[in-house]
Amino acid sequence: MLLENGWILDGTGSQPYRASVLVRDGKIAWIGEGRPDGLPPRAQVIDLGGRYLLPGFIDAHVHISGPDPARRALLSGVTTARSMGIDHFADVGLRELIEKGAAEGPEMLAAGYHIRPQVSPRAFLDNPDLSDLMDGLKGQDAFRRMAQFNLGRGVDWLKIVATDRAGLPTTDPRRQIMSLGEARAVVQAAEDQGIPVAAHAHGDAGARAAVEAGVRSIEHGTYLSEETLRLMKEKGTFLVPTVAVVRDLTEAGGDYDNPTLRMRGRHMLPRVCSMVGRAFSMGVPVVASTDTGYSAQSLLRMPHDILELTRCGLSPMQALQAATQTGARLLRIEDRTGTIQAGLEADLIVVEDNPLEDVVTLQDVMVVIHDGRTALSRLP
Repeated sequence: MLLENGWILDGTGSQPYRASVLVRDGKIAWIGEGRPDGLPPRAQVIDLGGRYLLPGFIDAHVHISGPDPARRALLSGVTTARSMGIDHFADVGLRELIEKGAAEGPEMLAAGYHIRPQVSPRAFLDNPDLSDLMDGLKGQDAFRRMAQFNLGRGVDWLKIVATDRAGLPTTDPRRQIMSLGEARAVVQAAEDQGIPVAAHAHGDAGARAAVEAGVRSIEHGTYLSEETLRLMKEKGTFLVPTVAVVRDLTEAGGDYDNPTLRMRGRHMLPRVCSMVGRAFSMGVPVVASTDTGYSAQSLLRMPHDILELTRCGLSPMQALQAATQTGARLLRIEDRTGTIQAGLEADLIVVEDNPLEDVVTLQDVMVVIHDGRTALSRLP
C-alpha cells in the first residue's frame, strides 16, 4: 500500500511535511518523495489529496467489554488501547481475539479486575478460592493475592484504586482507600513479573502514596498538589488526566447522567484542567485518554480529550503527542508504534485538514489503518 500526495504529521513534534508512505507486511517500509523504486505493479495506491496522515490514537484508559465497542474504538481512529479494569477478564479475551483476527479492534493491553478494597463480586465467580476476600481486601497480603490472581490470567497491566471514584454520587473522590504499604505490595508483585501498575487517584494523599509505591501512571489526578507533581516528575510517573470524561460528568447523556455528578463535575473540571497545566509545565508526561467503554451511548472519543488538553494549556502539537508518542512511551511500545517512522507498525489515520490549525478536524477521521490493514476508508 502506497499513501501519496499527503502531509505527514508524524507524532515526533516535527512540523507537517509532504511525503509518501509505503506500507508492507503491516509495517511502514519507506517514507520519501514520489514513489519508491521497485513499487510492485499490484500495489494499492491511495491518493490522499493533500490530506493529513497521522499516527493512530493510543487510548490509554478504556473499559471496553466486547467486540462491538472494540470495533467502535478502532473506527474512531484508536489503534492501541489500554484496558483499565473490566470484569471476567474480557480484555484478555478481546486481546486474543483481535490478535487472531477473529474480532476487529485496536491492539488491547489488558488489566483484568480493579484491585481495590471492595473487589467486584464477579471476581469470586472467576476464582472461588478467593472467597475469604469477599468482605473486602485488608492488609498487604490480601492485596498481593488479588494482584497475583490478575497476573495469573496473563494481564499486561495492573490497576489499583487508591482513592474513591468520582463517577458515583455516593462516593468522595478525594478519600484515600489504599495505604502506601498495600500499594507497594501490588507494585512488588507486578514488578516480579515485569508488569507495570496504574493507579486511579483523584485525591492527593492516595495519589502520593501510589507514586511513592512506584506506580507507572496516575489516572485522573484531579486534586494533585505541587508536592505530588514534583514527586511524579522526579520518579518519571505519567499522568493520564481523563479531562474529557470530567466534562462528560457536567453534561446530560453520555457515560454519566446524574444531577449530583453534574454538580461534582462542574467543581472538578476547572481543577483538573489547572492541575494538567501545572503538571505539563513542570515536565510531568501527560497522556490523552477517554475513560469510556465505547458503548452505543458514549459521547467520548480521543479527539475530545485532545481538545480538552488544549484548553488546559497544551498546544495542539503537544496534545496530539499526548495521544500518540507519549502514550506509546507510557505503554513501553514506542519502539513499534506511536509515531510515523520506517520500521514501525503501520498504525495510521487520515484527517481532512491540519489539526495544528484546527484541532477539531481530528473528530472526523477519514481513514484508519491498523497493522497495515485498512479498517476504514471514507476517501472519495
